[in-house]
Amino acid sequence: MSMAAGEYVSVSSQADSEAADLARERRALREQPSKEKSELAHIYEDRGVQPALARQVADQLMAKDALAAHARDELGLSEGGEPKPIQAALASAVAFSLGAALPTLAAFLAPPGAIVQAVPAAALVFLVLLGALGAWAGGAPMVKPALRVGFWGALAMAVTAGIGALVGKAV
Repeated sequence: MSMAAGEYVSVSSQADSEAADLARERRALREQPSKEKSELAHIYEDRGVQPALARQVADQLMAKDALAAHARDELGLSEGGEPKPIQAALASAVAFSLGAALPTLAAFLAPPGAIVQAVPAAALVFLVLLGALGAWAGGAPMVKPALRVGFWGALAMAVTAGIGALVGKAV
């Protein structure tokens, strides 16, 4: 729940920032349309379009939907790419719940005297496997992402164990 709530808050904040950017852009288009058209043309020129063609492209795109053109090319916001806080929170909740299930299973299956060693070891193995699986699902090479997830997972566990040792709690 903590991770899901954090994800919701984070993505909601992103959505708020994007909405504020769009409101500022909408106001600028209303108050200074020629300046905004020039700004858009300069963006295209910076990308390598000849100045006359850049102005023509800006004219045509602004005639169709000025806010969409500025949102996409000035602000970097794309249609359909809006932040979705509820979806992010649910995905986070499912992912973290499933991720917690694997080390929990290791705790149930390990002999009583080996639980403290088995759970972090199993968690690291699962992190590496899930890192590789995520890379495979995305069509990327698997070794580097698997090692990255394993390294950062191990570091997070080590820091957590260190803090626990400092405050006198067994972890």
